[in-house]
Amino acid sequence: MEYISSPKNDRIKTAKKLTVKKHQKDAGRYLLEGRHLVQEALASGQTPYDIYATEKYVEDRALKPFYEKITQISESVSEHLSDTQTPQGIFAVMPRRAEQLPEPLSGQFLLLDAIQDPGNVGTLVRTADAAGIQTVVFGNGTADAFGPKVLRAMQGSQFHVRIVSAKLMPIIKALHRGGIPVYGSELNEKAKSYHSIQPSERFALIVGNEGNGMDPVLLQNTDTNLYIPIRGKAESLNVAVAAAVMMFHLVGD
Repeated sequence: MEYISSPKNDRIKTAKKLTVKKHQKDAGRYLLEGRHLVQEALASGQTPYDIYATEKYVEDRALKPFYEKITQISESVSEHLSDTQTPQGIFAVMPRRAEQLPEPLSGQFLLLDAIQDPGNVGTLVRTADAAGIQTVVFGNGTADAFGPKVLRAMQGSQFHVRIVSAKLMPIIKALHRGGIPVYGSELNEKAKSYHSIQPSERFALIVGNEGNGMDPVLLQNTDTNLYIPIRGKAESLNVAVAAAVMMFHLVGD
């Protein structure tokens, strides 16, 4: 097994670049950090290009089927590759794949309209996964699905749901052609209470930007726009919290 002790090693320099969107797209690869996330990726059937692990993890059971791809690294290299203050000691270079919508369109969808905070994006994906929603669409202006902070916030749910990056208007039109109702979310009592919509096996829910809400053009192209009645004095809910309330209602028991 090869051992790399210096962060100046060319392979390490290349791996570090794979935390940056431009380099990820050029290479078609990204760097995944953390024991749990790497295990989830491997368990989902994905094949890594390379695995870098400190002495503590080179014999990890989950890595054994990919032993020939493992390179042992020093703690200083682990610190260099890490995007966190406390490196976890396992990194995998994974394929950055462009997912497509299912054909024919069916099931339940969550659409993200310019959600910028990586923590919110990750929580939204995790919640969709927990609710059983099969597809999450990252619209324009939404934090990149392969950014280190988003990857960490998704906690492996990205390997359980289909993640598609696309402009939302063509998606809305395609959903309508497929007979799938599209619900927007709007902080406006002229919208309908989410309670008025019956759970269904086929729907799409759009949630909008943390500060500005959904794009008005998208709001005009939904079947129905929903809001959550607020009984207390808070002006609004965090987008991920609001989406969770609506997703679990729309999915039903």
